[in-house]
Amino acid sequence: MNNETFPRDMLDDLTKWLDHREAYAIKGPRQSGKTTILKILQEKLKGKNVVFLNFEDPDIIEAFETNPKEYVKSFMVNKGKYYFLMDEYHYVKNPGKNLKLLYDTFEKAKFIVTGSSSLELSDAMAKFLVGRVFFFELLPFNFHEFLTVKNPRLADVYKEKNNQVKKSLLNGTIPSIGKDIFRKEFMPLLNEYLTFGGYPAVIKAEDFETKRTIIKNIYDTYVSKDIIGFLKVSDAFKYRCVVKTLATLTGKLLNYNELSSTCQSYYKETKRMISILSETYIIQLIQPFYKNPKTELKKNPKIYFLDLGLRNYIINNFNLLEKRTDIGALIENFVLLCLKNTFPDKTINYWRTTAKAEVDFILRLDDELIPIEAKYQTFQKPKISRSLRSFIKTYRPQRALIITKNLWGYKKIGNSTIMFVPAHYI
Repeated sequence: MNNETFPRDMLDDLTKWLDHREAYAIKGPRQSGKTTILKILQEKLKGKNVVFLNFEDPDIIEAFETNPKEYVKSFMVNKGKYYFLMDEYHYVKNPGKNLKLLYDTFEKAKFIVTGSSSLELSDAMAKFLVGRVFFFELLPFNFHEFLTVKNPRLADVYKEKNNQVKKSLLNGTIPSIGKDIFRKEFMPLLNEYLTFGGYPAVIKAEDFETKRTIIKNIYDTYVSKDIIGFLKVSDAFKYRCVVKTLATLTGKLLNYNELSSTCQSYYKETKRMISILSETYIIQLIQPFYKNPKTELKKNPKIYFLDLGLRNYIINNFNLLEKRTDIGALIENFVLLCLKNTFPDKTINYWRTTAKAEVDFILRLDDELIPIEAKYQTFQKPKISRSLRSFIKTYRPQRALIITKNLWGYKKIGNSTIMFVPAHYI
């Protein structure tokens, strides 16, 4: 396998808008493949005027920051449009202001920048480039991209089944239901993805020790070093304690006071750490859905990780699924990642009442609410939990989704259609 050949789902969108005037900002964690994406774009633009700048190079940063206009102009020696591919652009001081200057100055230039921090890039770009920049998020490989690398045939099967699920959630179309003849082929791949995650270099590695070493390196350089530097943490022990405790809380309610006490940190300090971990693509916080503040939770978020391999390294657990006590949390986290990938612009919450009825996720599709439960069990026939029944009774959604280990099927409760879908198709 070669990093250069790893396909990414976002490439179609990136290619589609290449000739538009707007700048691109591609955000994501370190080692998620941003440089590779730029190299692929560079190849697609072969024969055109392309300039690749790596802002990890101190000489490039120094020259650029001294006089951005003069530096960029120095490359524009030919006629026609220029494409500037600017990697690790978040290292530049005043990135938004400088990019606006270049955008306004060079009408025949397309600027595509990458960065590892949502905070640094988003805030800077939004302030100076309203309506003049397209944002893209490049996270570790989603399950479809992972399958495309590991088994293109199963990737096609997944895409077909996943599209059926998506259409069903959007418009109520019931997918063709039948025996899942591919389940045994999907299981080892799902197991690998849940265990080692989706960082490109990890997927490329063939053996356990190499995968673990690569994940350790990502943790040491990005989570433990870069983010500590960005946070300006004075007590690294507290920070690492927060990260490890969050990993053990995957899929659970987050109590800032308890976390602060556990790690001997201040409340505001803990909240700041968690905010930065969220903005640097380590964790994802899901807020509660509520309409009745007297009976439903409205404060505590739930915690998830954006890469399961990194999360498993933090808790030092790379056991296979059948040997794990946290399989429920892993599947729930996996379902969230899949929902975020399928519905990137939609809001996802969870629901829990003071009586402790709980639904894992509430997907908001315009005016519709779709409750989703992750039940990684072998189902002989459709069955519905009390909590989901409670939500259906209260909010009367048209559709609901239950993620299973094996069952394709559906069941009606009043006017609500509950669809059952194997986890490897979500």
